[in-house]
Amino acid sequence: NKPFTQTSSHNTHSNEEACSCAVCSNSFTREPYLNIHSHSQNNEKPFKCSLCNKSFPKKSTLNRHVSIHSNVKPFKCFICNKSFTQKAHLYRHLRLHNNEKSFKCSLCNRSFVEKSQLTQHSHLHNNEKPFTCYICNKLFTQKGNLKEHLRLHSNVEAFKCSVCNKSFTRKSSLNVHLHLHNNEKPFECSFCNKSFSRKGSLNVHLRLHNNDKPFKCPVCNKSFTRKDSLNVHLHFHNNEKPFKCSICSKLFTQKGSLNVHLRLHNNEKPFECSVCNKLFTRKGNLNEHLRLHSNEEPFKCSICNKLFIQKGSLNLHLRLHNNVKQFKCSFCGKSFTQKGSLNVHLRLHTNEKPFKCYFCSKSFTRKSQITRHLHAHSNVKRLK
Repeated sequence: NKPFTQTSSHNTHSNEEACSCAVCSNSFTREPYLNIHSHSQNNEKPFKCSLCNKSFPKKSTLNRHVSIHSNVKPFKCFICNKSFTQKAHLYRHLRLHNNEKSFKCSLCNRSFVEKSQLTQHSHLHNNEKPFTCYICNKLFTQKGNLKEHLRLHSNVEAFKCSVCNKSFTRKSSLNVHLHLHNNEKPFECSFCNKSFSRKGSLNVHLRLHNNDKPFKCPVCNKSFTRKDSLNVHLHFHNNEKPFKCSICSKLFTQKGSLNVHLRLHNNEKPFECSVCNKLFTRKGNLNEHLRLHSNEEPFKCSICNKLFIQKGSLNLHLRLHNNVKQFKCSFCGKSFTQKGSLNVHLRLHTNEKPFKCYFCSKSFTRKSQITRHLHAHSNVKRLK
């Protein structure tokens, strides 16, 4: 037995030497393992998916990928019966049931199930984008976002909607899109029961309940729940208004504000009241209007107990108590309690008339003026 053991031991050592990587000197007990390792060193991906042409360095990785196309999910959670394509994804899911969040952020105390999630979260605080696209040099905070971006360059759209034929680079994006067709909102807030079609939207919403504001302004230290809100805020510091109206040349800090403004020019009112069929240019205005039907006035003045439908209306009302007129005209120095009143006043100086009559092309500075003018047109028609 002894010579056999020594020979066996000797063979193992010689085999390890024979299976050493020439690049990094790592040793492997079997030649197939060395071959797989060599593929990763040389960035070789010899195993190609026959459905979407994506390539992989390992056959096992290809097999896992193919299960996405076939929708095979062999790993089932014994608590809620949710199924997964990979065992690792099931283990990650089980941590959610056990409420295991052992990785805590030292800056905002937010906790995470996985160390990789904490690392990605830290990039947001540090404004780090360590993942670079080798084609266009665009930077990303997460490797997954880079992978999705690379699919745009390769024009890979493997996941197609069966309803409208729209294609997506990720299956998760297709699933979210299908929720819109089915009007499904499967992600429910545990605090207020509001539902969302996307998990990401729910996560952003939960920050409001938890007062979680991970995005901090480097100029004034004001914090925000969303990165896009911080970006808009930074425009104010820099006095930037990058979005220009093609009709009247008015500038805006937000693309959304420009889109709403364009509805005024086009007389678009896409939001309809389900009770009285009144139309609105903004969803916020519709929500405010619906409170009139339900007789809701949730915002109360602490000085005179007057009730308001909107928080913004309460804030304006409080300025009257305090005689605050913080919005000042840069042309004549006149001050206003409301920014909207200042904007209307500025049109007198700039001669801006954004409200155009589609009957006679006459323009007006105020919406109330064009409303009265349109009544005149309708009266003339009745007389005829």
